[in-house]
Amino acid sequence: MNYIKQTLVVALTLLLNITYAQQKDDKALAAYFDKFLSEQFKADEPGITALVSRKGQIIYKKAFGMANLELNTPMQIDNVFWIASMGKQFTAVAILQLVEQGKLNLNDEITKFIPDYPTQGNKITIENLLTHTSGIHNFSGMKDPEKKLALDCTPNEVIDFFKNLPMKFAPGTKWEYSNSGFFLLGYIIEKITGKSYGEYLEESIFKPTGMSNSLFANNKKIVKNRVGSYSVGETGFENSRTLNRTHIYSAGAIQSTVEDLFKWHQAVHSYKLVKREIMDKAFTKYKLNDGKEVDYGYGWRLEYVYEYPSIGHGGGIEGFGTMEVSLPKEDVFVVVFANCDCIHPKDIALRMAAIAAGKPTEYKEIAVESTTLKDYAGLYENQKGQQRIISVSENQLFSNLGRGPKSLLKSFKKDHFYFDNDPMQTIEFVRGKKNAIEKIVMSKLSGNDTWIKTNKPLPNENGIKVNEKILESYAGEYEIPHLMAFKLVKEQDKLYLLAGDDKIEMFADTETKFFLKVNDAQFEFFKDAQGKIAKVILNQGGKEAEAKKVN
Repeated sequence: MNYIKQTLVVALTLLLNITYAQQKDDKALAAYFDKFLSEQFKADEPGITALVSRKGQIIYKKAFGMANLELNTPMQIDNVFWIASMGKQFTAVAILQLVEQGKLNLNDEITKFIPDYPTQGNKITIENLLTHTSGIHNFSGMKDPEKKLALDCTPNEVIDFFKNLPMKFAPGTKWEYSNSGFFLLGYIIEKITGKSYGEYLEESIFKPTGMSNSLFANNKKIVKNRVGSYSVGETGFENSRTLNRTHIYSAGAIQSTVEDLFKWHQAVHSYKLVKREIMDKAFTKYKLNDGKEVDYGYGWRLEYVYEYPSIGHGGGIEGFGTMEVSLPKEDVFVVVFANCDCIHPKDIALRMAAIAAGKPTEYKEIAVESTTLKDYAGLYENQKGQQRIISVSENQLFSNLGRGPKSLLKSFKKDHFYFDNDPMQTIEFVRGKKNAIEKIVMSKLSGNDTWIKTNKPLPNENGIKVNEKILESYAGEYEIPHLMAFKLVKEQDKLYLLAGDDKIEMFADTETKFFLKVNDAQFEFFKDAQGKIAKVILNQGGKEAEAKKVN
């Protein structure tokens, strides 16, 4: 055999071996995903469709649960769902197509296309709308006392509903999610093209990409394989509220299938719809005026899944939950659709993406000497000001966020531990000078997080006693406008948070600061000028929210 033939044979053998190993790996992944998903979704309840691709090839697609509870129809992979806020990326690409055609510029002020829009003296650009940095009030969830949005509306009528509200901040100075911004983008698309938003999508996106099962939502049209939508009521599952596409519009009124979303993903990332130099801006973190980066581009969130950089977006609306995520370096794409707003596909999709990228799902425990375990113990803090306690009990290592529940840690190699209740979540203890522990690096579903070891004493797990009259002043109803309401009650010498059917005890660090043990939530009470309790500031996961006392 000559050299060329011998080289070809070796190469072919290697290729066949790689292909066989890949197929074997794909089968193992499929089996894992089947087990993972079948444990979560019952055959007679609302469910999901899921698709996973790797290296541009679909390696898994399957449906679980029921598409229609009333008709007893099982879910199928080609079922059509509302995709909610995932639709923002379609609006973003439509805008970038117009940029490529020279019909607008990202730095154009919105008054160029909507001359009568009251910007209140601010310069609001197209890019501000794309990146949720416009400062325009988010109309979603606002109370509608006059029922202006009860019926079908024109884009102008919806815009009139929010345009005169005070700006929340100066454009470009902060990031705050706003459906209003993407609603305005849809209207601008119509103004420039002379076509309805739905017509533009059909002609410029759905047809070119072969997305034959996708449409701008239409409740009157007969759509084959469209699923029922469900919520959970007092007696169990119930039909969710009918959605009105004219209220949601370009912020998320698209219906599609997981297979069409795969076609969309392929088209976007092969630059079929928009050329690379423009499209890649959508996948670049936007910088605020002060230079700080936000985890958002144009219609996509730019975050991490464990240690993997990710591009993705979710959607949540009455009756539906959706999530898609790609790991560009690993060439992994996952999309999950659910037909009940009680199902949250984000963690499911992220976990499946990480596993497809090669993240281990289990580790083999090794023993650690008790003296070494004590080196790890202490109070750690991250950049958000959160505290994590590492403690030793009965020769075992534990971790808890704030004063939340403790999780058992098990070692799988020197200075590396996994969580017993979630082996994919790991902690690395990093040593510095003199071999002392300086920090920990946590690898978790929402990305890596670093915690610095402090010399602070461990906080009191049970808090302090507070005068009953003070506790009584905190009792009452509180509301975070447009988001949620909750109630605090005093019973004997204790304060409780009522959350649904649950009554959760609150513990005091000081007379005004309280914490929960079920999670890392913290509460701080504030008085008004008359000395009465006016509000409480909630802090959880490094995020703050203000709840006003309403009763």
